[in-house]
Amino acid sequence: MDSVLIVSDSDKGIALLTQLLKANGINKTASVKSGAEARRLISVTEFDLIIIITPLPDEFGESLAITMTEISTSGVILIARNEVADEIEARVQDYGILVVSNPIARQMFYQAQKLALATKRRLSGLKNENMRLQSKIEEIRLVTRAKCVLIEYLNMTENQAHKYIEKQAMDLRTSRKEIAESILKAYET
Repeated sequence: MDSVLIVSDSDKGIALLTQLLKANGINKTASVKSGAEARRLISVTEFDLIIIITPLPDEFGESLAITMTEISTSGVILIARNEVADEIEARVQDYGILVVSNPIARQMFYQAQKLALATKRRLSGLKNENMRLQSKIEEIRLVTRAKCVLIEYLNMTENQAHKYIEKQAMDLRTSRKEIAESILKAYET
């Protein structure tokens, strides 16, 4: 279930967005009234979508939206008065922030909501893939260091060291990374 943070100092705006979100199947919402409160909340809670109605009492909201894209994978929608929406959109579009003009057209809001949530899912997938690849790179580095240690201390060839680590991992039913760590621990201390 998608979770949404609404940032607005207007109770009327919060009520309208909550109603629009419920009509589109989202019931898990939280709301705050300032940029500072939003920053505090986002530091402890992950949201799928963050909607900011500008202006806020402590800032306009543009820098808050940019900050939210930098510290989370949340989709971000910025709602701004019709007169300034195009100008704001030009400044924030490179961050993947969607700008919807106020007064809000329901169909435009629903499209922005779907796009922001799809973007969030895509970013989350890329983040997970990045973490998996970083882990794989770390494993390769450890195994390479362990091979160098085996070559240096046991006078193995690189191929022998590679086969040794592979065989140990298979025989002990553990990962190559754990075998490499144990070799490094034994010889580098």
